[in-house]
Amino acid sequence: MVKANGLRFRAMVDGPADGEMFILLHGFPEGAESWSKQVDALARAGFLAVAPDLRGYGLSDAPEGVESYSIDHLADDVRFIINSFGRTAAHVAGHDWGAMVAWYFAGRHPEMTKTLTALSVPHPAALAAAGRGDQDQQERSRYVGLFLIEGKAEHVLADDDYRRLRAMFLLGPNPDAVPRSLVDHFTRAVSRPGRLTAALNYYRANLVSGGGAWETSIRIGPITMPTVLLWGDQDPALGRSAAEATARHVEGEYRLEVLEGAGHWLQFERPTEVSLALATAASK
Repeated sequence: MVKANGLRFRAMVDGPADGEMFILLHGFPEGAESWSKQVDALARAGFLAVAPDLRGYGLSDAPEGVESYSIDHLADDVRFIINSFGRTAAHVAGHDWGAMVAWYFAGRHPEMTKTLTALSVPHPAALAAAGRGDQDQQERSRYVGLFLIEGKAEHVLADDDYRRLRAMFLLGPNPDAVPRSLVDHFTRAVSRPGRLTAALNYYRANLVSGGGAWETSIRIGPITMPTVLLWGDQDPALGRSAAEATARHVEGEYRLEVLEGAGHWLQFERPTEVSLALATAASK
């Protein structure tokens, strides 16, 4: 357990204490275990790998109220977790909502971000623009409208032993990528009182729906550090237009790495390629 930003965070940690630090941020509706293979690979490569359960998830604290999940609080969590390991900077990686937090953190704290690796989620400005003008992305993002409705989203996702929540892990070209035992683990975690609402509050605190798309109040500062976006070309939620447009929003060295045939759950579908991309980015 790590104390940071006034909360307790459970984290998976491995690697030499004096190694360069990686902080790995998971998405919805997961937990630290989504990075298990990468934690192991990074530790063997000589890095200190830290994968926390983000606030509201797993065994980490879950403060009440939508406002507790604003992007500013989430970025502060990352800052204080890094500091709790005696570091002033780290390599930052995130998937899904963890990628949204990683983008924001990197723009707000470039001095603390050695490298940025985003999995699946393009730069938020590129994604918001695609949501406004790209019909394909609008269709892919339609589920967000449900997630923003308090009470209804909880009922729909929890109904029939969380059938729809479990089904999220089956979407895409590789439905067996996430082990069923881990799907059960993630489902049990969000089934605890208040935890599904906490996870959905990431959407509610930072996104609004309108005109058939969603908008965000998140404004990203300049992205100046070496940055990689890993995107699966079969991702059911995130289309090509925003992935390709991300280059226009990054000022530093940037690379888009398209994982052909991969869907959304990249740490499971392409674990070796993800681990290699992380280590390569940090070793340059």
